[in-house]
Amino acid sequence: MSVLLVEAFYGGSHKQLVDLLQERVDDCVTYTLPAKKWHWRARTAALYFMQAIPASPAYRVLFASSVLNLAELVALRPDLASLKKILYFHENQLIYPVRKSQERDFQYGYNQILSCLVADVVVFNSEFNKRSFLSSISTFMKTMPDHRPKGLDQLIEPKCRVLHFPIRFTDVTREHDKDPQLFFQTLLKLREQELNFEVSVLGETFTDVPDIFAEAKEQLVSHIRHWGFMPSKEDYLRVLCQADVVVSTAKHEFFGVAMLEAVHCGCYPLCPKALVYPEIFPGSYLYSTPEQLCKRLRSFCKHPHLVRQHVVNTSAFSWDALGKEYTSLLTADSSAAS
Repeated sequence: MSVLLVEAFYGGSHKQLVDLLQERVDDCVTYTLPAKKWHWRARTAALYFMQAIPASPAYRVLFASSVLNLAELVALRPDLASLKKILYFHENQLIYPVRKSQERDFQYGYNQILSCLVADVVVFNSEFNKRSFLSSISTFMKTMPDHRPKGLDQLIEPKCRVLHFPIRFTDVTREHDKDPQLFFQTLLKLREQELNFEVSVLGETFTDVPDIFAEAKEQLVSHIRHWGFMPSKEDYLRVLCQADVVVSTAKHEFFGVAMLEAVHCGCYPLCPKALVYPEIFPGSYLYSTPEQLCKRLRSFCKHPHLVRQHVVNTSAFSWDALGKEYTSLLTADSSAAS
């Protein structure tokens, strides 16, 4: 019971990581909150965990995602202050996309900065995530009306490191931060050119769905192979194994688990030459403009063998490759607070 795994938003990649650590790292105990109402989790989770986590002299390490306000938890539970405190960033709120800049709630990014100042080690799932967070702190703090603190990035940076998200790859023989408009417009161009292709659109359906989804589903009906949420992980992976190409038109991405899962299943990736993707994929899989994306897909439609003869090695992002670093990270050592 030496490692406390604390997750304020136990769902998606947050859940995947906690489950994997609990399974593969000895002597862990987990405390979580369901993945609902993210904003309220970020605001109030520390108070919940103050009461939920029992006191114990056995704790040595505290591992939490950046949804939790670590500064609040440590203040409410002084007995946890002496632990080695690790803060893991799946995403950062300083550049997380909002429709309008005035909609950005200052508190969420401020909480993450405070948490970094309290943490002993700050871990990001990509260099892009780390770089974008640190480089945005100064500008972010300037939104304060006065008495702005300075040099916070210099205090935080020495604690920071990058440790890619470890994916549990299955043995096999996706919000407004994305850009469905570009994706579907590209497919409609391929249809207009009477090219032969099939499309699978996978993922959960939320209440605020862009109109382009309904329009595209109607216009692309003769090309649709699968549309909507798959009921199980096995079904989801089966569809990926049947596909030749996986396309990202993301306007924002801190890591890209879904893309790597698709590539592991044999898909040829086409991703923006931006965000985290140049960290993960060679340049041959990246596009810079919508025109380049359309040209690549048009070529694949005409010559499908071009994508069926390639292999992208995803092993560097597996637990087998990253497990030792995570195990070492969760070992109490001299980097813990005194």
